[in-house]
Amino acid sequence: MLHHLTISHYALIEHLDIDFNSGFTVITGQTGAGKSIMLGALNLLLGGRADAKSIQSGEKKCTVEASFNIENLGLESFFARNDIDFDATDCIIRREVLQSGKSRAFINDTPVPAAKLKEIGASLIDIHSQHQNLLIRNEHFLIDTLDIIAAHPQAVSDYKCLYGQCKQAEQVLSQLQERSIKGRTDQEYLTFQLNQIDEAQLQPEEQDALENEQHLLAHAEDIKQAFYQAKGLLNTDEMSLSQNLRQAAETLEAISDNYPEATDLAERLRSVRIEVEDIEAEVESKAEDIEYDPQRLNYVEERLNIIYELEQKHNATTIADVLDIAEKLRLELDSIENIEEDIKKQQAEVERLRALRNKLAAQLSKERKAAAKIMEQELIKVLTTLGMPNARMEMQITPRTAPDVSGNDNVIFLFSANKNVPLQDVSAIASGGEIARMMLALKSLIAKRTNLPTIVFDEIDTGVSGTMAECMAQVMQGISANCQVICITHLPQIAARGAHHMLVYKEDSEGFTRSHIIPLTQAQRVEEIAHMLSGSELTDAAIDNAKALMAQA
Repeated sequence: MLHHLTISHYALIEHLDIDFNSGFTVITGQTGAGKSIMLGALNLLLGGRADAKSIQSGEKKCTVEASFNIENLGLESFFARNDIDFDATDCIIRREVLQSGKSRAFINDTPVPAAKLKEIGASLIDIHSQHQNLLIRNEHFLIDTLDIIAAHPQAVSDYKCLYGQCKQAEQVLSQLQERSIKGRTDQEYLTFQLNQIDEAQLQPEEQDALENEQHLLAHAEDIKQAFYQAKGLLNTDEMSLSQNLRQAAETLEAISDNYPEATDLAERLRSVRIEVEDIEAEVESKAEDIEYDPQRLNYVEERLNIIYELEQKHNATTIADVLDIAEKLRLELDSIENIEEDIKKQQAEVERLRALRNKLAAQLSKERKAAAKIMEQELIKVLTTLGMPNARMEMQITPRTAPDVSGNDNVIFLFSANKNVPLQDVSAIASGGEIARMMLALKSLIAKRTNLPTIVFDEIDTGVSGTMAECMAQVMQGISANCQVICITHLPQIAARGAHHMLVYKEDSEGFTRSHIIPLTQAQRVEEIAHMLSGSELTDAAIDNAKALMAQA
Protein backbone atom coordinates (compact mmCIF):
# COMPACT_ATOMS: atom_id res chain seq x y z
CA MET A 1 0.00 0.00 0.00
CA LEU A 2 0.97 3.64 -0.45
CA HIS A 3 2.55 4.89 2.79
CA HIS A 4 3.96 8.29 2.02
CA LEU A 5 4.04 10.75 -0.87
CA THR A 6 6.46 13.66 -1.37
CA ILE A 7 6.08 16.12 -4.26
CA SER A 8 8.47 19.05 -4.86
CA HIS A 9 8.23 21.86 -7.43
CA TYR A 10 5.64 20.02 -9.52
CA ALA A 11 3.05 22.23 -11.27
CA LEU A 12 1.26 24.22 -8.52
CA ILE A 13 2.70 22.10 -5.70
CA GLU A 14 5.80 23.67 -4.18
CA HIS A 15 6.28 21.01 -1.55
CA LEU A 16 3.98 18.27 -0.33
CA ASP A 17 4.67 15.69 2.37
CA ILE A 18 1.75 13.47 3.26
CA ASP A 19 1.12 10.10 4.88
CA PHE A 20 -1.57 7.69 3.74
CA ASN A 21 -3.43 5.12 5.80
CA SER A 22 -4.92 1.75 4.99
CA GLY A 23 -8.66 1.49 4.37
CA PHE A 24 -10.80 4.08 2.59
CA THR A 25 -9.33 7.57 2.04
CA VAL A 26 -11.27 10.32 0.29
CA ILE A 27 -9.74 13.42 -1.27
CA THR A 28 -11.93 16.46 -1.90
CA GLY A 29 -11.44 20.05 -2.96
CA GLN A 30 -12.86 22.70 -5.21
CA THR A 31 -12.55 22.33 -8.98
CA GLY A 32 -9.10 23.54 -10.01
CA ALA A 33 -7.64 23.20 -6.53
CA GLY A 34 -5.06 20.66 -7.69
CA LYS A 35 -6.57 17.20 -7.22
CA SER A 36 -5.64 16.24 -10.79
CA ILE A 37 -2.13 17.58 -10.22
CA MET A 38 -1.56 15.10 -7.42
CA LEU A 39 -2.84 12.33 -9.69
CA GLY A 40 -0.50 13.51 -12.45
CA ALA A 41 2.41 13.30 -10.01
CA LEU A 42 1.43 9.72 -9.15
CA ASN A 43 1.25 8.83 -12.84
CA LEU A 44 4.70 10.32 -13.37
CA LEU A 45 6.00 8.26 -10.47
CA LEU A 46 4.63 5.10 -12.05
CA GLY A 47 6.39 5.60 -15.38
CA GLY A 48 4.19 8.18 -17.09
CA ARG A 49 5.50 10.64 -19.65
CA ALA A 50 7.86 13.30 -18.28
CA ASP A 51 7.31 16.93 -19.30
CA ALA A 52 9.58 19.84 -18.39
CA LYS A 53 6.49 22.09 -18.37
CA SER A 54 5.48 20.47 -15.08
CA ILE A 55 8.51 22.05 -13.33
CA GLN A 56 7.71 25.20 -11.39
CA SER A 57 9.11 28.40 -12.87
CA GLY A 58 12.61 29.17 -11.63
CA GLU A 59 13.32 25.62 -10.44
CA LYS A 60 15.87 23.23 -11.96
CA LYS A 61 13.82 20.09 -11.48
CA CYS A 62 10.71 18.59 -9.93
CA THR A 63 10.69 15.45 -7.80
CA VAL A 64 8.01 12.93 -6.87
CA GLU A 65 8.80 10.23 -4.32
CA ALA A 66 6.62 7.61 -2.65
CA SER A 67 7.13 4.75 -0.25
CA PHE A 68 5.07 1.56 -0.52
CA ASN A 69 4.58 -1.39 1.77
CA ILE A 70 5.35 -4.44 -0.39
CA GLU A 71 4.93 -7.27 2.11
CA ASN A 72 3.45 -10.45 0.61
CA LEU A 73 3.44 -9.05 -2.94
CA GLY A 74 5.98 -11.58 -4.26
CA LEU A 75 8.22 -8.95 -5.84
CA GLU A 76 11.53 -10.59 -4.89
CA SER A 77 12.16 -11.81 -8.43
CA PHE A 78 11.67 -8.30 -9.87
CA PHE A 79 14.35 -6.89 -7.57
CA ALA A 80 16.73 -9.80 -8.19
CA ARG A 81 16.22 -9.64 -11.97
CA ASN A 82 16.99 -5.92 -12.04
CA ASP A 83 19.82 -6.04 -9.48
CA ILE A 84 18.00 -3.71 -7.05
CA ASP A 85 18.38 -3.88 -3.27
CA PHE A 86 15.36 -5.68 -1.82
CA ASP A 87 13.63 -4.75 1.42
CA ALA A 88 10.87 -7.21 2.31
CA THR A 89 8.78 -4.41 3.86
CA ASP A 90 9.29 -1.11 2.05
CA CYS A 91 9.99 0.11 -1.46
CA ILE A 92 10.86 3.73 -2.28
CA ILE A 93 10.28 5.00 -5.82
CA ARG A 94 11.53 8.40 -7.00
CA ARG A 95 11.22 10.26 -10.30
CA GLU A 96 12.97 13.51 -11.18
CA VAL A 97 12.23 15.67 -14.22
CA LEU A 98 14.93 18.10 -15.40
CA GLN A 99 14.59 21.36 -17.33
CA SER A 100 15.93 19.59 -20.42
CA GLY A 101 12.84 17.38 -20.40
CA LYS A 102 14.88 14.34 -19.48
CA SER A 103 13.99 12.39 -16.37
CA ARG A 104 15.68 10.10 -13.87
CA ALA A 105 14.02 7.19 -12.11
CA PHE A 106 15.09 5.33 -8.97
CA ILE A 107 13.86 2.28 -7.08
CA ASN A 108 15.40 2.02 -3.60
CA ASP A 109 18.00 4.59 -4.78
CA THR A 110 19.04 2.39 -7.71
CA PRO A 111 18.80 4.17 -11.10
CA VAL A 112 16.37 2.37 -13.43
CA PRO A 113 14.71 3.05 -16.82
CA ALA A 114 11.24 4.62 -16.57
CA ALA A 115 9.80 1.42 -18.04
CA LYS A 116 10.77 -0.37 -14.81
CA LEU A 117 8.55 2.04 -12.86
CA LYS A 118 5.62 0.93 -15.01
CA GLU A 119 6.52 -2.70 -14.47
CA ILE A 120 6.65 -2.52 -10.68
CA GLY A 121 3.83 0.05 -10.56
CA ALA A 122 1.41 -2.49 -12.05
CA SER A 123 1.87 -4.54 -8.87
CA LEU A 124 1.59 -1.58 -6.48
CA ILE A 125 -1.29 0.64 -7.53
CA ASP A 126 -4.24 0.79 -9.93
CA ILE A 127 -5.29 4.30 -10.92
CA HIS A 128 -8.83 4.27 -12.24
CA SER A 129 -9.72 7.51 -13.99
CA GLN A 130 -12.84 8.41 -15.96
CA HIS A 131 -11.38 7.36 -19.31
CA GLN A 132 -10.77 3.87 -17.91
CA ASN A 133 -14.53 3.38 -17.89
CA LEU A 134 -14.02 2.71 -21.60
CA LEU A 135 -12.20 -0.49 -20.64
CA ILE A 136 -15.57 -2.18 -20.23
CA ARG A 137 -15.73 -2.10 -24.03
CA ASN A 138 -12.23 -3.53 -24.36
CA GLU A 139 -12.16 -7.23 -25.14
CA HIS A 140 -8.71 -7.81 -23.63
CA PHE A 141 -9.78 -6.17 -20.36
CA LEU A 142 -12.84 -8.41 -20.23
CA ILE A 143 -10.71 -11.50 -20.92
CA ASP A 144 -8.22 -10.48 -18.22
CA THR A 145 -11.11 -10.04 -15.78
CA LEU A 146 -12.50 -13.48 -16.64
CA ASP A 147 -9.03 -14.96 -16.11
CA ILE A 148 -8.83 -13.35 -12.67
CA ILE A 149 -12.20 -14.83 -11.72
CA ALA A 150 -11.24 -18.21 -13.21
CA ALA A 151 -8.08 -18.13 -11.07
CA HIS A 152 -5.94 -19.95 -13.63
CA PRO A 153 -2.78 -17.78 -13.93
CA GLN A 154 -0.55 -20.78 -14.67
CA ALA A 155 -2.75 -21.89 -17.56
CA VAL A 156 -2.74 -18.34 -18.96
CA SER A 157 1.05 -18.17 -18.62
CA ASP A 158 1.48 -21.60 -20.23
CA TYR A 159 -0.79 -20.62 -23.12
CA LYS A 160 1.09 -17.37 -23.79
CA CYS A 161 4.36 -19.31 -23.75
CA LEU A 162 2.96 -21.89 -26.20
CA TYR A 163 1.50 -19.13 -28.36
CA GLY A 164 4.93 -17.47 -28.56
CA GLN A 165 6.61 -20.79 -29.39
CA CYS A 166 4.02 -21.46 -32.07
CA LYS A 167 4.47 -18.01 -33.65
CA GLN A 168 8.23 -18.50 -33.66
CA ALA A 169 7.91 -21.97 -35.24
CA GLU A 170 5.55 -20.55 -37.88
CA GLN A 171 8.07 -17.82 -38.68
CA VAL A 172 10.84 -20.41 -39.09
CA LEU A 173 8.57 -22.44 -41.41
CA SER A 174 7.75 -19.34 -43.44
CA GLN A 175 11.46 -18.51 -43.77
CA LEU A 176 12.23 -22.08 -44.90
CA GLN A 177 9.46 -21.92 -47.49
CA GLU A 178 10.76 -18.58 -48.78
CA ARG A 179 14.26 -20.06 -48.95
CA SER A 180 12.87 -23.05 -50.84
CA ILE A 181 11.21 -20.82 -53.44
CA LYS A 182 14.32 -18.67 -53.78
CA GLY A 183 16.51 -21.79 -53.78
CA ARG A 184 14.62 -23.34 -56.67
CA THR A 185 15.05 -20.09 -58.57
CA ASP A 186 18.77 -19.85 -57.75
CA GLN A 187 19.66 -23.55 -58.01
CA GLU A 188 20.31 -23.57 -61.77
CA TYR A 189 22.55 -20.52 -61.64
CA LEU A 190 24.44 -21.75 -58.55
CA THR A 191 25.01 -25.10 -60.28
CA PHE A 192 26.30 -23.29 -63.37
CA GLN A 193 28.73 -21.27 -61.23
CA LEU A 194 30.00 -24.35 -59.42
CA ASN A 195 30.42 -26.32 -62.66
CA GLN A 196 32.47 -23.47 -64.13
CA ILE A 197 34.88 -23.64 -61.20
CA ASP A 198 34.99 -27.43 -61.07
CA GLU A 199 35.61 -27.72 -64.82
CA ALA A 200 38.57 -25.37 -64.51
CA GLN A 201 40.27 -27.95 -62.21
CA LEU A 202 42.16 -25.21 -60.42
CA GLN A 203 45.27 -26.00 -58.37
CA PRO A 204 46.07 -23.72 -55.42
CA GLU A 205 49.65 -22.82 -56.48
CA GLU A 206 49.34 -22.87 -60.28
CA GLN A 207 48.66 -19.18 -60.81
CA ASP A 208 52.14 -18.04 -59.70
CA ALA A 209 53.83 -20.76 -61.77
CA LEU A 210 51.79 -19.93 -64.87
CA GLU A 211 52.40 -16.19 -64.53
CA ASN A 212 56.17 -16.82 -64.28
CA GLU A 213 56.09 -19.17 -67.28
CA GLN A 214 53.99 -16.74 -69.31
CA HIS A 215 56.51 -13.97 -68.61
CA LEU A 216 59.40 -16.22 -69.66
CA LEU A 217 57.74 -17.44 -72.88
CA ALA A 218 56.67 -13.96 -73.88
CA HIS A 219 60.32 -12.77 -73.69
CA ALA A 220 62.05 -16.02 -74.75
CA GLU A 221 63.71 -14.62 -77.91
CA ASP A 222 65.10 -11.59 -76.09
CA ILE A 223 66.41 -13.78 -73.27
CA LYS A 224 68.01 -16.31 -75.68
CA GLN A 225 69.67 -13.49 -77.62
CA ALA A 226 71.04 -11.98 -74.40
CA PHE A 227 72.56 -15.31 -73.36
CA TYR A 228 74.24 -15.75 -76.79
CA GLN A 229 75.55 -12.20 -76.62
CA ALA A 230 76.99 -12.87 -73.17
CA LYS A 231 78.57 -16.08 -74.46
CA GLY A 232 80.15 -14.20 -77.34
CA LEU A 233 81.66 -11.64 -75.01
CA LEU A 234 83.09 -14.39 -72.82
CA ASN A 235 84.57 -16.35 -75.74
CA THR A 236 85.65 -14.37 -78.83
CA ASP A 237 87.15 -15.90 -81.92
CA GLU A 238 90.64 -14.55 -81.14
CA MET A 239 90.87 -15.58 -77.51
CA SER A 240 88.46 -16.33 -74.77
CA LEU A 241 88.32 -14.56 -71.43
CA SER A 242 89.32 -17.85 -69.82
CA GLN A 243 92.48 -18.05 -71.92
CA ASN A 244 93.37 -14.47 -71.07
CA LEU A 245 92.95 -15.20 -67.37
CA ARG A 246 95.13 -18.32 -67.69
CA GLN A 247 97.89 -16.41 -69.47
CA ALA A 248 97.72 -13.61 -66.91
CA ALA A 249 98.07 -16.15 -64.06
CA GLU A 250 101.09 -17.80 -65.77
CA THR A 251 102.74 -14.43 -66.32
CA LEU A 252 102.45 -13.54 -62.64
CA GLU A 253 103.61 -17.00 -61.58
CA ALA A 254 106.79 -16.48 -63.65
CA ILE A 255 107.86 -13.55 -61.48
CA SER A 256 107.02 -15.16 -58.18
CA ASP A 257 110.66 -15.94 -57.37
CA ASN A 258 111.51 -12.29 -57.62
CA TYR A 259 108.18 -11.01 -56.33
CA PRO A 260 106.56 -13.57 -53.92
CA GLU A 261 103.31 -11.64 -53.64
CA ALA A 262 102.60 -12.39 -57.30
CA THR A 263 101.89 -16.02 -56.34
CA ASP A 264 98.77 -15.00 -54.42
CA LEU A 265 97.53 -12.88 -57.29
CA ALA A 266 98.12 -15.74 -59.70
CA GLU A 267 96.07 -18.08 -57.52
CA ARG A 268 93.23 -15.59 -57.40
CA LEU A 269 93.26 -15.31 -61.19
CA ARG A 270 93.12 -19.09 -61.49
CA SER A 271 90.02 -19.08 -59.18
CA VAL A 272 88.39 -16.38 -61.28
CA ARG A 273 89.19 -18.38 -64.45
CA ILE A 274 87.48 -21.46 -63.00
CA GLU A 275 84.35 -19.39 -62.07
CA VAL A 276 84.31 -17.75 -65.51
CA GLU A 277 84.53 -21.15 -67.20
CA ASP A 278 81.56 -22.36 -65.07
CA ILE A 279 79.55 -19.25 -65.96
CA GLU A 280 80.45 -19.63 -69.62
CA ALA A 281 79.22 -23.24 -69.60
CA GLU A 282 75.96 -22.31 -67.80
CA VAL A 283 75.29 -19.39 -70.15
CA GLU A 284 75.75 -21.71 -73.12
CA SER A 285 73.47 -24.34 -71.53
CA LYS A 286 70.68 -21.84 -70.79
CA ALA A 287 70.95 -20.36 -74.24
CA GLU A 288 70.40 -23.83 -75.65
CA ASP A 289 67.54 -24.62 -73.20
CA ILE A 290 65.39 -21.56 -73.84
CA GLU A 291 63.08 -22.03 -76.78
CA TYR A 292 60.24 -19.81 -77.98
CA ASP A 293 57.14 -22.06 -78.02
CA PRO A 294 54.10 -20.13 -79.33
CA GLN A 295 51.74 -23.08 -78.73
CA ARG A 296 52.80 -23.36 -75.08
CA LEU A 297 52.52 -19.58 -74.67
CA ASN A 298 49.00 -19.67 -76.11
CA TYR A 299 47.99 -22.48 -73.69
CA VAL A 300 49.45 -20.65 -70.67
CA GLU A 301 47.71 -17.40 -71.57
CA GLU A 302 44.37 -19.16 -72.12
CA ARG A 303 44.76 -20.92 -68.77
CA LEU A 304 45.52 -17.63 -67.03
CA ASN A 305 42.50 -15.99 -68.70
CA ILE A 306 40.25 -18.73 -67.25
CA ILE A 307 41.73 -18.09 -63.78
CA TYR A 308 41.46 -14.29 -64.09
CA GLU A 309 37.84 -14.47 -65.31
CA LEU A 310 36.81 -16.69 -62.39
CA GLU A 311 38.57 -14.41 -59.90
CA GLN A 312 36.93 -11.32 -61.36
CA LYS A 313 33.50 -12.96 -61.51
CA HIS A 314 33.62 -14.01 -57.87
CA ASN A 315 35.45 -10.90 -56.62
CA ALA A 316 38.41 -13.04 -55.55
CA THR A 317 42.14 -12.30 -55.59
CA THR A 318 43.60 -15.81 -55.50
CA ILE A 319 42.76 -19.33 -56.65
CA ALA A 320 42.37 -20.26 -52.96
CA ASP A 321 39.57 -17.68 -52.69
CA VAL A 322 37.82 -19.14 -55.75
CA LEU A 323 38.08 -22.66 -54.29
CA ASP A 324 36.57 -21.37 -51.01
CA ILE A 325 33.67 -19.88 -52.97
CA ALA A 326 33.19 -23.22 -54.73
CA GLU A 327 32.88 -24.94 -51.36
CA LYS A 328 30.29 -22.39 -50.24
CA LEU A 329 28.33 -22.94 -53.46
CA ARG A 330 28.45 -26.69 -52.83
CA LEU A 331 27.11 -26.22 -49.28
CA GLU A 332 24.36 -23.88 -50.50
CA LEU A 333 23.28 -26.38 -53.15
CA ASP A 334 23.27 -29.14 -50.54
CA SER A 335 21.11 -26.93 -48.32
CA ILE A 336 18.67 -26.34 -51.19
CA GLU A 337 18.46 -30.06 -51.83
CA ASN A 338 17.85 -30.75 -48.11
CA ILE A 339 15.44 -27.87 -47.44
CA GLU A 340 12.33 -29.83 -48.39
CA GLU A 341 13.14 -32.32 -45.64
CA ASP A 342 13.66 -29.40 -43.23
CA ILE A 343 10.28 -27.99 -44.26
CA LYS A 344 8.56 -31.31 -43.53
CA LYS A 345 10.17 -31.47 -40.08
CA GLN A 346 9.24 -27.85 -39.32
CA GLN A 347 5.65 -28.38 -40.51
CA ALA A 348 5.39 -31.30 -38.10
CA GLU A 349 6.74 -29.11 -35.27
CA VAL A 350 4.25 -26.33 -36.10
CA GLU A 351 1.36 -28.81 -36.09
CA ARG A 352 2.53 -30.25 -32.77
CA LEU A 353 2.70 -26.81 -31.14
CA ARG A 354 -0.63 -25.74 -32.65
CA ALA A 355 -2.29 -28.84 -31.25
CA LEU A 356 -0.92 -28.10 -27.76
CA ARG A 357 -1.88 -24.43 -28.08
CA ASN A 358 -5.40 -25.23 -29.27
CA LYS A 359 -5.89 -27.77 -26.49
CA LEU A 360 -4.86 -25.22 -23.87
CA ALA A 361 -6.96 -22.52 -25.57
CA ALA A 362 -9.97 -24.84 -25.35
CA GLN A 363 -9.28 -25.35 -21.64
CA LEU A 364 -9.04 -21.58 -21.10
CA SER A 365 -12.28 -21.07 -23.02
CA LYS A 366 -14.12 -23.65 -20.94
CA GLU A 367 -12.89 -22.10 -17.68
CA ARG A 368 -13.69 -18.58 -18.91
CA LYS A 369 -17.26 -19.59 -19.71
CA ALA A 370 -17.63 -20.94 -16.19
CA ALA A 371 -16.07 -17.74 -14.81
CA ALA A 372 -18.46 -15.68 -16.94
CA LYS A 373 -21.45 -17.21 -15.12
CA ILE A 374 -19.89 -16.34 -11.76
CA MET A 375 -19.03 -12.86 -13.00
CA GLU A 376 -22.58 -12.26 -14.26
CA GLN A 377 -24.13 -13.37 -10.95
CA GLU A 378 -21.78 -11.31 -8.78
CA LEU A 379 -22.01 -8.22 -10.98
CA ILE A 380 -25.81 -8.32 -10.86
CA LYS A 381 -25.67 -8.47 -7.05
CA VAL A 382 -23.38 -5.45 -6.87
CA LEU A 383 -25.32 -3.53 -9.52
CA THR A 384 -28.52 -4.15 -7.58
CA THR A 385 -26.95 -2.38 -4.61
CA LEU A 386 -25.90 0.38 -7.01
CA GLY A 387 -29.48 1.15 -7.98
CA MET A 388 -29.80 -1.11 -11.02
CA PRO A 389 -32.20 -3.84 -9.77
CA ASN A 390 -33.33 -4.84 -13.26
CA ALA A 391 -29.85 -5.17 -14.71
CA ARG A 392 -29.22 -8.24 -16.85
CA MET A 393 -26.04 -9.21 -18.62
CA GLU A 394 -24.26 -11.92 -20.50
CA MET A 395 -20.59 -12.39 -21.31
CA GLN A 396 -20.93 -13.76 -24.83
CA ILE A 397 -17.91 -15.94 -25.59
CA THR A 398 -17.49 -17.22 -29.14
CA PRO A 399 -14.53 -18.77 -31.01
CA ARG A 400 -12.14 -16.49 -32.86
CA THR A 401 -11.30 -17.07 -36.50
CA ALA A 402 -7.72 -17.63 -35.35
CA PRO A 403 -6.15 -17.73 -31.86
CA ASP A 404 -4.35 -14.66 -30.58
CA VAL A 405 -2.10 -14.07 -27.58
CA SER A 406 -5.13 -14.18 -25.23
CA GLY A 407 -6.57 -17.42 -26.53
CA ASN A 408 -9.30 -18.39 -28.95
CA ASP A 409 -12.16 -16.33 -27.50
CA ASN A 410 -14.13 -13.36 -28.72
CA VAL A 411 -15.80 -11.71 -25.72
CA ILE A 412 -18.68 -9.24 -25.93
CA PHE A 413 -20.34 -7.74 -22.86
CA LEU A 414 -24.11 -7.80 -23.48
CA PHE A 415 -26.17 -5.67 -21.10
CA SER A 416 -29.62 -4.34 -20.37
CA ALA A 417 -30.47 -2.04 -17.48
CA ASN A 418 -34.23 -2.34 -17.86
CA LYS A 419 -36.94 -4.97 -18.03
CA ASN A 420 -38.22 -6.00 -21.43
CA VAL A 421 -35.19 -4.47 -23.17
CA PRO A 422 -33.14 -7.05 -25.04
CA LEU A 423 -29.46 -7.56 -24.27
CA GLN A 424 -27.15 -5.47 -26.45
CA ASP A 425 -23.47 -4.62 -26.61
CA VAL A 426 -22.77 -2.53 -23.51
CA SER A 427 -20.89 0.07 -25.55
CA ALA A 428 -24.03 0.75 -27.59
CA ILE A 429 -26.64 1.23 -24.88
CA ALA A 430 -25.13 1.95 -21.44
CA SER A 431 -25.04 5.55 -20.22
CA GLY A 432 -21.98 7.13 -18.66
CA GLY A 433 -23.37 6.70 -15.16
CA GLU A 434 -24.26 3.06 -15.80
CA ILE A 435 -20.80 2.31 -17.16
CA ALA A 436 -19.20 4.02 -14.15
CA ARG A 437 -21.22 1.80 -11.81
CA MET A 438 -20.41 -1.33 -13.81
CA MET A 439 -16.69 -0.53 -13.72
CA LEU A 440 -16.89 -0.01 -9.97
CA ALA A 441 -18.66 -3.35 -9.63
CA LEU A 442 -15.96 -5.02 -11.74
CA LYS A 443 -13.23 -3.46 -9.61
CA SER A 444 -14.90 -4.85 -6.50
CA LEU A 445 -14.85 -8.34 -8.03
CA ILE A 446 -11.20 -7.97 -9.04
CA ALA A 447 -10.14 -6.57 -5.65
CA LYS A 448 -11.52 -9.63 -3.85
CA ARG A 449 -9.46 -11.97 -6.01
CA THR A 450 -6.11 -10.19 -6.35
CA ASN A 451 -3.54 -8.87 -3.94
CA LEU A 452 -3.33 -5.45 -5.57
CA PRO A 453 -2.61 -3.26 -2.53
CA THR A 454 -3.95 0.13 -3.68
CA ILE A 455 -6.73 1.38 -5.95
CA VAL A 456 -7.12 5.08 -6.74
CA PHE A 457 -10.52 6.18 -8.06
CA ASP A 458 -10.37 9.52 -9.85
CA GLU A 459 -13.91 10.96 -9.86
CA ILE A 460 -15.47 7.63 -10.79
CA ASP A 461 -18.68 9.15 -9.46
CA THR A 462 -19.05 11.50 -12.44
CA GLY A 463 -22.60 11.34 -13.74
CA VAL A 464 -24.16 10.05 -10.52
CA SER A 465 -25.57 11.77 -7.45
CA GLY A 466 -27.74 11.36 -4.40
CA THR A 467 -28.71 7.80 -3.55
CA MET A 468 -26.50 6.34 -6.29
CA ALA A 469 -23.49 8.14 -4.84
CA GLU A 470 -24.28 6.64 -1.43
CA CYS A 471 -24.45 3.17 -2.99
CA MET A 472 -21.13 3.66 -4.79
CA ALA A 473 -19.56 4.79 -1.54
CA GLN A 474 -20.70 1.59 0.15
CA VAL A 475 -19.13 -0.51 -2.61
CA MET A 476 -15.83 1.37 -2.34
CA GLN A 477 -15.99 0.98 1.40
CA GLY A 478 -16.39 -2.76 0.84
CA ILE A 479 -13.38 -2.83 -1.51
CA SER A 480 -11.30 -1.08 1.15
CA ALA A 481 -11.71 -4.14 3.38
CA ASN A 482 -9.35 -5.96 0.99
CA CYS A 483 -7.04 -3.16 -0.14
CA GLN A 484 -6.23 0.50 0.29
CA VAL A 485 -8.75 2.69 -1.55
CA ILE A 486 -8.09 6.35 -2.36
CA CYS A 487 -11.01 8.17 -3.97
CA ILE A 488 -10.92 11.66 -5.46
CA THR A 489 -14.54 12.79 -5.31
CA HIS A 490 -16.81 15.79 -5.55
CA LEU A 491 -19.79 14.07 -3.89
CA PRO A 492 -20.50 14.51 -0.16
CA GLN A 493 -22.17 11.08 0.05
CA ILE A 494 -18.85 9.43 -0.88
CA ALA A 495 -16.70 11.81 1.16
CA ALA A 496 -18.74 10.99 4.27
CA ARG A 497 -17.93 7.28 3.94
CA GLY A 498 -14.17 7.76 4.07
CA ALA A 499 -12.23 6.48 7.05
CA HIS A 500 -9.70 9.22 6.27
CA HIS A 501 -10.25 12.55 4.57
CA MET A 502 -7.81 14.88 2.82
CA LEU A 503 -8.50 18.33 1.46
CA VAL A 504 -6.83 19.87 -1.58
CA TYR A 505 -6.94 23.65 -1.66
CA LYS A 506 -5.28 26.48 -3.53
CA GLU A 507 -3.95 29.77 -2.19
CA ASP A 508 -2.30 32.87 -3.62
CA SER A 509 0.75 34.18 -1.80
CA GLU A 510 3.43 36.66 -2.84
CA GLY A 511 2.28 36.60 -6.44
CA PHE A 512 2.28 32.81 -6.71
CA THR A 513 -0.58 30.30 -6.74
CA ARG A 514 0.15 27.12 -4.82
CA SER A 515 -1.81 23.91 -4.18
CA HIS A 516 -1.75 22.19 -0.80
CA ILE A 517 -3.18 18.98 0.61
CA ILE A 518 -3.85 18.38 4.29
CA PRO A 519 -5.48 15.63 6.37
CA LEU A 520 -8.70 16.76 8.05
CA THR A 521 -9.71 16.29 11.65
CA GLN A 522 -13.20 15.03 12.43
CA ALA A 523 -14.46 18.58 12.97
CA GLN A 524 -12.84 19.80 9.76
CA ARG A 525 -14.42 16.88 7.90
CA VAL A 526 -17.88 17.96 9.06
CA GLU A 527 -17.27 21.48 7.74
CA GLU A 528 -15.86 20.26 4.39
CA ILE A 529 -18.77 17.89 3.78
CA ALA A 530 -21.20 20.64 4.80
CA HIS A 531 -19.57 22.96 2.24
CA MET A 532 -19.94 20.20 -0.38
CA LEU A 533 -23.65 19.99 0.47
CA SER A 534 -24.49 23.69 0.60
CA GLY A 535 -21.76 25.53 -1.26
CA SER A 536 -19.68 28.37 0.11
CA GLU A 537 -22.26 29.38 2.76
CA LEU A 538 -21.97 27.15 5.80
CA THR A 539 -25.40 26.72 7.42
CA ASP A 540 -26.50 24.83 10.50
CA ALA A 541 -28.68 22.63 8.31
CA ALA A 542 -25.69 21.75 6.15
CA ILE A 543 -23.65 20.85 9.22
CA ASP A 544 -26.47 18.68 10.55
CA ASN A 545 -26.77 16.96 7.17
CA ALA A 546 -23.02 16.40 7.08
CA LYS A 547 -23.08 14.83 10.54
CA ALA A 548 -25.99 12.64 9.52
CA LEU A 549 -24.16 11.44 6.41
CA MET A 550 -21.05 10.65 8.44
CA ALA A 551 -23.08 8.82 11.05
CA GLN A 552 -24.35 6.44 8.37
CA ALA A 553 -20.79 5.48 7.38
